[in-house]
Amino acid sequence: MAFPVLTTGITNSVVFGSYSNALDYLTQSPRSDRSQGKPASAAQVFSAGCFSGLVQVLVCAPIDLVKVRLQGQTTTDRYRGPIHCVAVILKEEGPRGLFRGGLALALRDVPCYGLYFLPYEVTRNALSESSQEPGSFAILMAGGVAGVVTWACATPMDVVKARLQMSGAGGRLYSGVLHCMRVSVREEGVRVFFKGLLLNCLRAFPVNAVTFLSYESLMKIFCPPAKPTHS
Repeated sequence: MAFPVLTTGITNSVVFGSYSNALDYLTQSPRSDRSQGKPASAAQVFSAGCFSGLVQVLVCAPIDLVKVRLQGQTTTDRYRGPIHCVAVILKEEGPRGLFRGGLALALRDVPCYGLYFLPYEVTRNALSESSQEPGSFAILMAGGVAGVVTWACATPMDVVKARLQMSGAGGRLYSGVLHCMRVSVREEGVRVFFKGLLLNCLRAFPVNAVTFLSYESLMKIFCPPAKPTHS
């Protein structure tokens, strides 16, 4: 657990940082303007979310691979820790090995991060009074809804991703995303793509509620909203 706990901050900073900057670029307005009654469109929010998912894949694919490998082993005979795991992957599979399952990760994260931020913005705005800063309750509820919606969509590709990532560590070998999906459906049925769905959704609500509340609180500190001007 030490590795995912230590790296989750890096992952979230990449996701939220790239999303905020992409949304600033797409709307051609700073965050402070959007909080003063000039909200971004759904298309802009979704596009910025997809961009953040892409950046997250490029930066965090090796981190995710190491996490899955460490959590998937039943003994410490193969990997003694994160650094040893990276060293073994580089030795046995080369630098490309660190991005094993990267396509499945991209197919999961690029659209799903668009769906992550879109329901958050919609729910938060619905629970907030117009022209007023959203309260903690609205942010917590919107973050929880966003997490559940995202994992409901992401779980099928998450199953494929994990299987591809384990295929280089003694697991079953797959030639690619489609091959993994075909074999999994043939042997276990369509239900295989929804393994862990309930657990993912139960975990997603509180985790993402707190994540968004932390993000919004920090943004208020570092980027305080502009005070409305009176003519």
